[in-house]
Amino acid sequence: MEILLYNSLTKTVEKFAPIKDNEVRMYSCGPTVYNYAHIGNMRAFLFADFLQRVLRVVGGYKMRWVMNITDIDDKTIRDSKIGSPEWKTEMGEQTQDPRENLRKFTDYYLKAFIEDISRLGIKQEHFYSMPRATEYIKSMQELILNIMQNGFAYISEGSVYFDVSAWRKVDVYGKLYKIDFDNFKSGYRIDADQYEREQASDFVLWKAHKEGEPYWDFYIQGTNYPGRPGWHIECSSMEYELLGLPFDIHTGGVDLKFPHHEDEIAQSKAGYSIEPTVFWCHNEFLEVEGEKMSKSLGNFFTLRDLIARGLDPIDIRFAMLSAHYSSKYNFTFDGISAARKARMKVQEYIYDLWDKADGCIDEKIEGLALELRDKVFAELANDLHSPKALAALFSFINDNEVDKISVEDARKLLAVMSRVNDIYAAWEIAERKEVKEEIPQEVIDLAEERLAAKKAKDFKRADEIRNKITEMGYSIKDTKEGYEISKAN
Repeated sequence: MEILLYNSLTKTVEKFAPIKDNEVRMYSCGPTVYNYAHIGNMRAFLFADFLQRVLRVVGGYKMRWVMNITDIDDKTIRDSKIGSPEWKTEMGEQTQDPRENLRKFTDYYLKAFIEDISRLGIKQEHFYSMPRATEYIKSMQELILNIMQNGFAYISEGSVYFDVSAWRKVDVYGKLYKIDFDNFKSGYRIDADQYEREQASDFVLWKAHKEGEPYWDFYIQGTNYPGRPGWHIECSSMEYELLGLPFDIHTGGVDLKFPHHEDEIAQSKAGYSIEPTVFWCHNEFLEVEGEKMSKSLGNFFTLRDLIARGLDPIDIRFAMLSAHYSSKYNFTFDGISAARKARMKVQEYIYDLWDKADGCIDEKIEGLALELRDKVFAELANDLHSPKALAALFSFINDNEVDKISVEDARKLLAVMSRVNDIYAAWEIAERKEVKEEIPQEVIDLAEERLAAKKAKDFKRADEIRNKITEMGYSIKDTKEGYEISKAN
């Protein structure tokens, strides 16, 4: 089926077709592994996963999907230093070697990241590669040398900077994001890996070594400039090595359009003489209860925070994928609850189909099954319009009760639901079974604390704990033995 996608580069919806044969080469900006990824980050990763699944299932393409791991930047260096409060005991002993400490620190958070995305239904086997930036230092240095030789970079105080003024004389700087150059200062340099959108200035490609920081030797015309790469150069190098240029699709959040993605375009073309990709696909921001997520507002959540509150990560996945990627997603606990009810309605329909079909799946798609597949897939093919695709799915379910369809149709519909689930990864294509509910340890600990408070006749404290358990999405009932905990409806 023909796929249409919005291209941030051309600012239009375009027909997608891979450059080479039937394989799509896609690059996604991955996490900076200095802490647990928050749910805003997770939306970007879920969008990329959803896109590659639609391309596989609806488009019928093979995928070569790369998501990079930033394990060297200002944040990872800051928090991996000896004595940093972010250092955790699980990472092992700190050493006097900054590079070894950086590796231990980022290993810990990379492992946590893989655990988190797995809980969200993002499969490791779907990735062609998840390269770590520190594994491509040599390639980055080669690219920097190319940029310098082509006249678009210079050395200052041991660091190498991209010369934006020189680049603007030969090409556009601001293809993804409209930049106001009225206050642009030629030669003004920015050392930080991340900076404000208004700071359109020369950006760092290679940062000079500072005391106590990890570093790599870098020889330029016989002189050593020890240091480490800037953030932007990392992606350009790994894209070139793992996908070749140009590749088909680059994904990321809208916050990366400038400076990160704009700098990728400039340095790739300045060093490799070609722009990195054909399609730029960006997902919009996530808000929490209508406000920008921030620790100061108390609305900052990691996936682990939400699981500790009793939320099912698959409900979170389904809720986020129920919105169109190009619209802001407003995360609310009521919204997750509503998404769970909608998800379970589909799950019950699948269970009923399974019972009717006696567990047999017929891969021959025709009749009702063809109608369902075409309606859902047509919406997904139209710039991944998930809300309309799900509306078509629910409309079909409402109009076609399982007890009124034939066994043959049930078997064919199971095949279609399996394909839909290959995209959403939100259901089981299986028989109905009794699932023992797993109660988070945090909820159990609160229940034990409440029981102790009741025994001490501190009923006020017991009521406070009950309210807290309720807020986490669980109910507690007193019994002769102590208590029973269940997930609230």
